[in-house]
Amino acid sequence: MTHLTRSAAAGLLAATAVLTAAAPGTALATRHGDWLRLTVTRGDAGDALRALLRCDPPRGHTRAAEACAQLASVDGDIGALPTEKDAICPLIYAPVTAEARGRWHGRPVAYRETFANRCEMTARTGAVFAVDGGGGRMRG
Repeated sequence: MTHLTRSAAAGLLAATAVLTAAAPGTALATRHGDWLRLTVTRGDAGDALRALLRCDPPRGHTRAAEACAQLASVDGDIGALPTEKDAICPLIYAPVTAEARGRWHGRPVAYRETFANRCEMTARTGAVFAVDGGGGRMRG
């Protein structure tokens, strides 16, 4: 059993308070509910869009409720999301990499895949990586 002196315990509490105050959204996201840090990167240019998707209640991007429902249907396994069968994507090579890291029902989630273009990513991952709010800043 580890014992802390009163001054060591006070120091630990002070450090925890500073860290929590410095990043309140991050601290909350790591302790409560289902959450994913999402990144969509276009090509090699490093042009990236990011969002923190939280699902209790859904927030993080404009399609958060839809994304959380889709993730719930596959118990947080992005790779198990069904492909949109009616999607018609252009044969344009404009690669995008989708990455997610976080927790779902207390389990770690790690996902990374590169798609030929944004349309193929959306057909494969649904609303999960809709981090641009539907504004279409990344085309292709």
